[in-house]
Amino acid sequence: MASLRTRLNRTARAYAPHDHRPLDGYLVAMGAFGALAGSLVAAARMGGRPVPERPAMADVALLSIATHKLSRLVAKDAVTSPLRAPFTRYTEPAGAAELNEEVRDEGSSVRHGIGELVTCPFCLAVWVATGLTGGLVIAPRLTRLAATALTATAVSDFLQMAYSIAKEKAEG
Repeated sequence: MASLRTRLNRTARAYAPHDHRPLDGYLVAMGAFGALAGSLVAAARMGGRPVPERPAMADVALLSIATHKLSRLVAKDAVTSPLRAPFTRYTEPAGAAELNEEVRDEGSSVRHGIGELVTCPFCLAVWVATGLTGGLVIAPRLTRLAATALTATAVSDFLQMAYSIAKEKAEG
C-alpha cells in the first residue's frame, strides 16, 4: 500500500500537472484555521459566555469594516512586511503605503501556502473575521474597542483617498 506522502504527491500531480500547487501547504493552513476556530469555541465555552442568538447589525458592520482594514494591513502594508518576509519577496510599491510581493516558491509547500495566505487580503479576511467574531463572544468590550480603531482607520483611509481625488480634480 502506498504511503500517505506518495498518495498526496500523486494527487497533487493529477490535480495540477502543469503548475505547482502547494496542496500540503494548504492542508496545513486549513488545519491551523480549524485549530483557531476550535480554540475560540473552547475559550467561549470555558468562559461561560453566552453566544448571541443573532449578532447585532451594528456589530456586523463594525467587524466587517475592521476585517477589511486588518486584512489589508497584514497583507499589503509596508510596515507589516517583516511578518510576510519569510514567505514573500518584495517586488514593487503598490501606492498608498502598500506593497506588491511575490510568494517564495522555493523551499517547502507550507512556506508557499502561507505566502499565498499572507499576501491575499481576501484570504486573510476569513481568518480575521473569525478571530474578531470569536473575540466578540470572549471579550466583547475589548474586541469592539479594537474594531472601532480599525474601522476609524479604514474610514480615514477612504476619506484621504477621496480628498486626494477631489484635490486632483480641482487642480485640473
